[in-house]
Amino acid sequence: MENSTKETITIVLVLLFLIVTFLQSGFDKIFDWKGNVNFIKEHFEQSPLKNAVPFLVGVILIIEIIAGILMLVGGYQLLIHNTKDLAFYGVALSGITLIFLLIGQRLAKDYAGAMSLAVYFLVSIFGMFLLM
Repeated sequence: MENSTKETITIVLVLLFLIVTFLQSGFDKIFDWKGNVNFIKEHFEQSPLKNAVPFLVGVILIIEIIAGILMLVGGYQLLIHNTKDLAFYGVALSGITLIFLLIGQRLAKDYAGAMSLAVYFLVSIFGMFLLM
């Protein structure tokens, strides 16, 4: 198997992982908005973000959906046209989203939750590295 084929397979697996992660999270927020907002309000009731939860959940929702779509279309472009730009921007946006989530987890003093984001962030950074 050629090196470029192996690289493409690796990139596609990273993209699929992130697409599932971000689109599922976004769609979950769309289809259970009230449940998500209530859960996150409880989670942040002792943080400086407690009054901005619905707005911030909306911002994260929009960014997750945009990142997921960019990665989905970018994966298609990678396979059909061998171009990586949209996939790269989608993965970069997923990394930015994870930084926002990390800030929230740290402000909520949920250090275990913040630590679990590191795995997703590393996958995003690895994906960006492969897409450069």
